[in-house]
Amino acid sequence: MTDSQKEFMKMAITLAQEGMEAEKGGPFGCVIVKDGKIIGKGSNNVLMNNDPTAHAEVVAIRDACKTLNHFQLEGCEVYTSCEPCPMCLGAIFWARPSKVFYACTKEDAADAGFDDDFIYEEIKIEPADRKIPMLNGMREASQKVFELWKKKEDKKVY
Repeated sequence: MTDSQKEFMKMAITLAQEGMEAEKGGPFGCVIVKDGKIIGKGSNNVLMNNDPTAHAEVVAIRDACKTLNHFQLEGCEVYTSCEPCPMCLGAIFWARPSKVFYACTKEDAADAGFDDDFIYEEIKIEPADRKIPMLNGMREASQKVFELWKKKEDKKVY
């Protein structure tokens, strides 16, 4: 990592500690950078917001997208205090930044009590057989909406 990349990572780690100490949530922080400037930041706000999706990366992505007034983060770098969980990994791929830097690993997180491995395992299981069963129904009715989407001429693909 370059010196400036290390500084951005230090900021993410500081956000992790500050958020944890303020009892916002777990020890996770994230900053998003474009052209050398921070455009989004966040710490884990799960407890503060009673929102299981308020992970540091998701909070930072929302902040950066608001700053850019765009739903994608092309040309941006994500600096996060820990390797992203499956939800945050999905959010990062949807946001399409150019690169992600992380400090702690998912194994470090598991050692601290944040074990996401069960989610990776659940993804491999048939939906109906998961710990939270996922049951398919009314597919044909919903497919009609997809057909309308396919024909929509003014849609914005993302």
